[in-house]
Amino acid sequence: MKTFCILSAFALLGTCAKPKYTARIQTLKDNIKLEDSTFVISYANTITSDELSTHLYTFSSKDFEGRRVGEPGQKKAAQFLKNYYESEKINSPYGANNYFQNIPADFFSDGFKASENVLAYIKGSEKPEELIIISAHLDHLGINEEGKINYGADDDGSGTVAIMEIAQAFNMAKKEGHGPKRSILFLHLTAEEIGKRGSEYYVLHPAFPLENIITNLNIDMIGRVDDIHKNNKNYIYLIGTDRLSKELHYISEKVNNTFFNIDLDYRYNDERDKNQYYTRSDHYNFALKNIPVIFYFNGEHTDYHQPTDTPDKIDYKLLEKRTKLVFATAWQIANQAKRLEIDANNKYLN
Repeated sequence: MKTFCILSAFALLGTCAKPKYTARIQTLKDNIKLEDSTFVISYANTITSDELSTHLYTFSSKDFEGRRVGEPGQKKAAQFLKNYYESEKINSPYGANNYFQNIPADFFSDGFKASENVLAYIKGSEKPEELIIISAHLDHLGINEEGKINYGADDDGSGTVAIMEIAQAFNMAKKEGHGPKRSILFLHLTAEEIGKRGSEYYVLHPAFPLENIITNLNIDMIGRVDDIHKNNKNYIYLIGTDRLSKELHYISEKVNNTFFNIDLDYRYNDERDKNQYYTRSDHYNFALKNIPVIFYFNGEHTDYHQPTDTPDKIDYKLLEKRTKLVFATAWQIANQAKRLEIDANNKYLN
């Protein structure tokens, strides 16, 4: 009986000594301090619907022939991105003018030809070894059996041009002495449409050690409105935000609540969701390596994977606002005092 009482006392002491989980979550939230609020909005405002539209009408034009993996249209899309980064004087992590991570044909199946990821990079000013990856896939479905082009304006031209504008904004900040403290990799991935193979190849052959990656913010379809939100288009689905890092989730929410007030819809983040979107875009290959992710997504619509996914159907003001949210989230993660932590390493949760 005496032994039982002593053990019970120690158990009670342990319970009292460690704050309840809800209190720990609140402490985590209270310790998120937004960085450089004036600067982040100033540079976010350089992201414009006009520039997004200009880029997207080119990227999802007939000249790119639907950007099927390894085909001339996809090669043209990769070259378009390389030319853009060179014109903006945003470097490649590989040095010189080598912006391509070449993927051999034998990595693919079903007769797909060799392809390439496109990488651009801004080195951090204080903690360059710590890396944020902002990704989108550059490929699409090509030309269908009826000879019609699958233009892929939303899927994923919208994510592609969002990254272009985000990179330009960060580069402008750097030129004016306000560059990110941590490094940022702008990663345009091929072969998402054939099973996320471009991101699979990247995590097997990373430009920087995987342990240096803080987070992957993946953008796949953010230019349209789905049927669920036809009466309230001020939304975006976020998937994966809290799966590995509650800190990432609450940073995302605080950035949004402070600057944008977009309705963040988490219904597809439910692990029981029958669509399983969490596993269906490039962020998943990073999550499998225990790297926290956010997947930004507007949901499916009637033009999904159809030749009718064209740039005239994009809501460019909405695309602008959503792009600014990704930029501001990346800004916070790049510039906050301490590195973003996975839950297992977060002192406020353990």
